[in-house]
Amino acid sequence: QVQLVESGGGLVQTGGSLTLSCAASGRNSTNFAMGWFRQAPGKEREFVAGISRTGGTTGYTDSVKGRFTISRDNAKNTVYLQMNSLKTEDTAVYYCASHPYTKIIVTASECNQWGQGTQVTVSS
Repeated sequence: QVQLVESGGGLVQTGGSLTLSCAASGRNSTNFAMGWFRQAPGKEREFVAGISRTGGTTGYTDSVKGRFTISRDNAKNTVYLQMNSLKTEDTAVYYCASHPYTKIIVTASECNQWGQGTQVTVSS
């Protein structure tokens, strides 16, 4: 079983940047594709970005393309989400998750392990 712990959230002004980290531990923790999701108050959890096991393939939801970058360092068992040009609508709790599929873009229900989440707040 994989355990996931997110960090790096915080308060930032519009146009600012943050980098989120997701540290994975447990057996075979690097053998899974990973994704970042977010959930704003009153909204469903939505897919933000995904990355393959090797890091060679990535995918993004349209609203973050060109602003967010997902990456992973399997030697450190860590997945990152670099967020630039942040907007107020990016405010949410951000979660990392793992899943057993080879596809990159997945739904929340397809993920089997979740972190506890980290709050990102973008102020105007």
